Amino acid sequence: MGIVAVGDGHRVALFFTGHRHAGENLERVLAHRAAELGPLIQMSDAASMNHVGDFETTVACCLAHARRRFVEAAAAFPQECYHALNLIGKVYANDAEARKQGLSPDDRLRYHQQRSAPIMKKLSAWMQEQLEEHHTVPNSRLGKAMGYMLEHWEPLTLFLREPGAPLDNNVAERALKRAILHRKNSLFFKTQPGADVADLFMSLIHTAELCGVDAFHYLTALQKNARRVAANPGEWLPWNYPARRPIPSDDAK
Repeated sequence: MGIVAVGDGHRVALFFTGHRHAGENLERVLAHRAAELGPLIQMSDAASMNHVGDFETTVACCLAHARRRFVEAAAAFPQECYHALNLIGKVYANDAEARKQGLSPDDRLRYHQQRSAPIMKKLSAWMQEQLEEHHTVPNSRLGKAMGYMLEHWEPLTLFLREPGAPLDNNVAERALKRAILHRKNSLFFKTQPGADVADLFMSLIHTAELCGVDAFHYLTALQKNARRVAANPGEWLPWNYPARRPIPSDDAK
């Protein structure tokens, strides 16, 4: 399982290997979250395993997962899928424009409410019409794509109601490629503690990459400055690392 958290402008990647469901791993992470911060936005696909656990979040579903179902149905239903994909594409274009303009979360929300809400309303009405008037068979691949989107409409459209809610979970999907690359090495871990060590290094390496830091040099600096890292770990997080470079290692005389 992979988690990518965003806070204070920094991205942190966490990987977990084991028998726990994704929601159970998230519960363990959120147990360390200060209670006064309140619920955070949890973005994932709609799989039930992502919501197993005793924790409170504001749930958002990944629009890219919903979009992918129309892509997979396009060969059999090209005209209908093109219509759905074209509408979803306009929403993504709006989000790209909001990023280009550097809009704040609140301004981005208003931008989507003005420009994307009518598009999503049009898409919802069209899908309901297709199913209710039997233009689309519910058990077809296209019907299932529409049914999935309508069933999860509220969390799929959280970006129209909540400042900062993302459209999709692609950042975590890309992070999981790290685990795929690591799969051959992890296949023969003898113990869970051994897998936990690998998860720790995957988390550090990918977090460094998300922060634009050379992971090899970063890990080398952590080893050379082990006593300083143990004394002040917060000062050695990847986004603080560039400021740490001039400090000599523990072994320096």
